Amino acid sequence: MACFLVSAAEAVVVTAVEKHEEKKEKSEEIRVTVDAPVKVPMSRKLKWLTYMLWGGVILLAYEHVWHGEVVPWFPFLTAMSDPGDAAEMFHEMATIGVTMAVIITVCWFIMCKAADAIMARKSQLPAVGQEL
Repeated sequence: MACFLVSAAEAVVVTAVEKHEEKKEKSEEIRVTVDAPVKVPMSRKLKWLTYMLWGGVILLAYEHVWHGEVVPWFPFLTAMSDPGDAAEMFHEMATIGVTMAVIITVCWFIMCKAADAIMARKSQLPAVGQEL
């Protein structure tokens, strides 16, 4: 019914953190030395997470509109019109919504670790033209 709202809340928070991280990285960009190891910036990693979260939110919201659970008039969620349905909706948000948000975040974490491993391996390779 409203499980996509959990991912939407996480997406809003992660988007704000991403913007803050971008500002911080731009201010620190001047101090980076040439010999520093190449890494994927944290702001880019957070952008991956926001894309994953917002994509899921859009797809789930569309699915809920398709099934008539979200409507264009107040209270927007059909489950909010009846207290019994509202309790069921909050239970769904607490179980399914949180589970989906955690799974997306864990997949993102694994993706970031893989990207770090690839970048570390890439930095260990000799430059083009150098002998092994």
